Amino acid sequence: MRFVVGATVSICLLAAGSLHAQSSSAAKQIVDTMLHHENDPAEHRNRYIYLCEERSDRTGGHLWRERVIETALGKVRLLLTEDGKPLSADRMAAEKNKLAEIVAHPEVFRRREQAMKSDEEHAEQMLALLRKAFLFEDPHVEGSDLHIAFRPDPAYKTQSLEERVLHAMLGTVLIDRRTMQLHGIDGKMPADVSLGFGLLGTVHAGSSFSTTHEMEPGGDWKDATVNTAIEGKAMLFKEIGRNERVVHSEFRQVPQDITVAQAVEMLER
Repeated sequence: MRFVVGATVSICLLAAGSLHAQSSSAAKQIVDTMLHHENDPAEHRNRYIYLCEERSDRTGGHLWRERVIETALGKVRLLLTEDGKPLSADRMAAEKNKLAEIVAHPEVFRRREQAMKSDEEHAEQMLALLRKAFLFEDPHVEGSDLHIAFRPDPAYKTQSLEERVLHAMLGTVLIDRRTMQLHGIDGKMPADVSLGFGLLGTVHAGSSFSTTHEMEPGGDWKDATVNTAIEGKAMLFKEIGRNERVVHSEFRQVPQDITVAQAVEMLER
């Protein structure tokens, strides 16, 4: 497998040294290989417990430090601190009650997690668009990564307002040379984007996203950081946007078949 990956990288880098059209094709081949890994369930089969530090709309702008366990039904979370301070006895009791509700009503938990999953980070949506909506610059080596810049393909017709925003971004993707896994991706909007010819709103220049992946015990590449800053104005001058800063650390594997009840028990120890 390593020989095949190495050969693929070598061929692509050789092509990158010739004509521009060939370099674009070489970059696309590298991105396609990375996306194959990203979309292969066999490469994301392990489950983990980890520490999450997040400041976002979900946390009401506060800095939450949570212990998180992945299960088949979703991510079970226990809030540990807020803005660097331990929770009060009443707040901790409320957190424990939430865990008890999850155990008592796992189907409700599953539906809520599925709804949250459908609103995943813009970086994941950008990955889905990469192959079909962007043009790539020559790949070049940057340390242990392949660095590829991307820009909007003017021939692509966006299918939604979300795509309209993402398609307006310039960015770069970093791909680990040894494994051909995604190491990082970022995008930034160089100019304002009008939605519905300006009738629905405007997303401002400078709006951006980035995420980095790191390989964890067990071989899975997991989100290490996620940063999203989407700012703009909607109709009647209402603020629109999404702001999120997340850091994941201290990954440890848990059993693949861990249940919600077992995850709650582990968090309460």
